[in-house]
Amino acid sequence: MERLSKVMPAAPRKILVVKPSALGDVIHSLPFLNAMHERFPKAQIHWVIARGLHTLLENHPMIHRLWIMDKGAWKKPRNLPRTLGSLRELFKALRREKFDLVVDLQGLLRSGIISFATRSPIRVGFQEGREGSTLFYTHRVTGFAGGGDIHAVDRYLKVAHILSCQHESEVKFPLPPIVMTREKERELQLPQKYIVIAPAAGGGAKKWPPRRFGQLASRFPHPSVVVAAPSDEHIARQVVSFSGGRAISIARKTNLLELAWVIKGAQFVVCNDTGPMHLAAALNVPVFALFGPTNPKRTGPYGLGHTVLTKELPCSPCYRRRACSTLECMESLTAEEVYGIIAEKSDPPRMPSL
Repeated sequence: MERLSKVMPAAPRKILVVKPSALGDVIHSLPFLNAMHERFPKAQIHWVIARGLHTLLENHPMIHRLWIMDKGAWKKPRNLPRTLGSLRELFKALRREKFDLVVDLQGLLRSGIISFATRSPIRVGFQEGREGSTLFYTHRVTGFAGGGDIHAVDRYLKVAHILSCQHESEVKFPLPPIVMTREKERELQLPQKYIVIAPAAGGGAKKWPPRRFGQLASRFPHPSVVVAAPSDEHIARQVVSFSGGRAISIARKTNLLELAWVIKGAQFVVCNDTGPMHLAAALNVPVFALFGPTNPKRTGPYGLGHTVLTKELPCSPCYRRRACSTLECMESLTAEEVYGIIAEKSDPPRMPSL
């Protein structure tokens, strides 16, 4: 595909990034944001994001405005009349902005329609976009050329390259200022040294059993802090129950920037393939990630200093969201194996052998 610099303004005034969800995907998009900001420092960059995830990008110095989608409410059939009204108002407001460039990093029908509704003369998306989203773009970028094993971060940076953005050799994940109020610190009562465990995941097939996370926490030399979304609070409670008093749960107690603050202070993070894993990697906190049905080459912790724990099975990665009958790829990883790998690679702190 030709460089878009041939058809778009040399200095676009307004740019819209459409990337509503999920947490890990939004974090993967931050290097793209950084590259765009460096290439077009005077442009207003707007971002379409889902409600709930918007707290991660609030007050971001590189983002002029957030457009918040209430995805949860829109999915409910009883809200259809209100949803249609909200969408009409959103489309009108986006058209009024007169964006010079729209980039859809989501690649789904909803995001494609939002891109089209802006009536921007340049609407960029991935050739592999799903649900017919590619019909709404003026320009398409091949994201999975060469076999498909390209990390999501590098895939998004391919779009930046097409837009003539030359990012630095060091990939940066710009986040808003991460602060914690003293009141919240007192509420959380975190240990001086701790390990973060993130036992939930977006699909059932990606979850290592809570019992094993608890067994792992019981062996660590420092207490474990279990993080989870409100909908996964029950999983956090199970981990705490199996930890023998070595873990505490702060599920439901933080917003996303407060979660970033907690993760930033951890010795390391143990997790499934989930949003907090990507947040930890963006913060340069060592990650030990358990992978089964998903491909760590595409969605693993980005950067150096992280460890992926997985079983080499013929059926993995299968990319299934729902667990199969055996879930061998996750079930066959024992707490003893995982602890042994962490003990070998974790220095500091040097952990005791079993």
